[in-house]
Amino acid sequence: MPAPTLAPAANTAHEPRSKRALRPSLAVIAVAALWLSGCAIRPTPFTDAERAQSAHADRIAMFANQPPLTGPVTLEEAMARAIRFNLDHRLKMMEEALAQKQLDVANFDMLPRLTAAAGYTYRDHPLASESISLRTHQVSLEPSYSTDQNDRTADLAFSWNVLDFGVSYFEAKEQADRVLVVEQRRRKVVQLLMQQVREAYWQAVGAQRLEKQVGPLLAQARQALDDSRESQQEGLRSPLDTLAYQHALLDIMRQLELVRDQLDEARPRLASLMNVAPGTDITLAPPKGFAVPQFAMPMDRMEETALERRPELVEASYNERISVNETHKAIAKLLPGIEVQLGTHYDSNSFLAYHAWRAAGINVSWNLLNLLNAKNIRGMAHAQRDVAHAQQLALSMAVLTQVHVARAELSAKQRQFDLFRQINDVDAQILQHMHNATVVNAQGKLEEIRAAASAMMSELRLYQSYGELEGAYGQLLATLGLDPLPAGAGKRDLKSIERSIDKEQTRWAQLGRADGVKAQ
Repeated sequence: MPAPTLAPAANTAHEPRSKRALRPSLAVIAVAALWLSGCAIRPTPFTDAERAQSAHADRIAMFANQPPLTGPVTLEEAMARAIRFNLDHRLKMMEEALAQKQLDVANFDMLPRLTAAAGYTYRDHPLASESISLRTHQVSLEPSYSTDQNDRTADLAFSWNVLDFGVSYFEAKEQADRVLVVEQRRRKVVQLLMQQVREAYWQAVGAQRLEKQVGPLLAQARQALDDSRESQQEGLRSPLDTLAYQHALLDIMRQLELVRDQLDEARPRLASLMNVAPGTDITLAPPKGFAVPQFAMPMDRMEETALERRPELVEASYNERISVNETHKAIAKLLPGIEVQLGTHYDSNSFLAYHAWRAAGINVSWNLLNLLNAKNIRGMAHAQRDVAHAQQLALSMAVLTQVHVARAELSAKQRQFDLFRQINDVDAQILQHMHNATVVNAQGKLEEIRAAASAMMSELRLYQSYGELEGAYGQLLATLGLDPLPAGAGKRDLKSIERSIDKEQTRWAQLGRADGVKAQ
């Protein structure tokens, strides 16, 4: 009976070796844990030098790759620069490009999967096992193994899931509509940008026209104030009259300082819209005279045009179509999944009779619990579609209201500008008479300064009123959804964009005089 005697001895000898082999492993794990704890991620704020470098790089990037101003800026050039270089518009263009890239990824997701895999396995002991008899519960075979301690595998598998393809198909259609949604948002930004440029340009024109008048007039008022104070010390006039005169001069100076502040703010706003560096000396070349914009299209045609062309309504239509595809996708998820598999495989195990083989198969899976939730899923999808449609109807009503408001505002601005122009003419005549009738005394000087200040502020209000009129005209065009450029023209050079803007403005004027407009 030697075997029963030797077996316990062998087991006893094996047990300490296992414990001895376990101690180095525990030591390695402990060292690895300490090393990982030392590599924990901690907050790392930017240094002052890094922030300064980032700010400098951002400042350069804001105005890079755009030609400098080489002469007086026309209204068309200001619009062209805003379209080409305005950072908000650039952002929308980048978002549109990103949406297109996401569509490319969504289209790629519809393709079948082709998976390549390779691996290497090492074991310090063979993968040995023994068998136990089902009847006697005794070891029926001695321990054996059928796998190499070193094993290499390689697989190239082709699989295609019909359910995943259906879901990816509807997701790609949704992403295609999202590309169009981003395009409509970019259109909206451009339309509002043109409205802002119109108003800011004419306010800057007024600032350019009047900034040379404020300084001399302020100097004249200060000189009159100094003369009055000298006469007050000499007692040439009654104190009450002198103080009333000085109060009137100081009030005029206060108004002139307010005017100068408004003038100083006009050109930086225009420069921001054109993406020109603040502080840049901008000279404007406006057209001669004040051409009052007219838009005599019948109201029913204006309503129809706005409902057809407004970016928000077109976006709402795309969102409604996205909701329809969302319904289709929800229904597709209720169907069983069918997956087709085809692959070639390799295994270096020396115990295998065939190291390389090909396999094909088909699997069908179905989440039966989805059938219990099918009614809720379809109800949610239909509710989303109904909400999208209701949003479009509400937005349509808002657009119709905006059309009427924009048309009324344009008429109001036209009337206000006509009044300001008449007031400016009267103030200019009063100033001319004051120059002719001025006598050399303090009271006459005060009236002359007051008339000059009144005439200058009247001219300022005239330019501001015309800027508001141009802004109202731009608002009406934006309300109708009329684009300043044909599709794709915003990526051309500045001169081409200017010509396109001038051509479109001529066409807008013709549309305003026509009985209707055709959607392009």
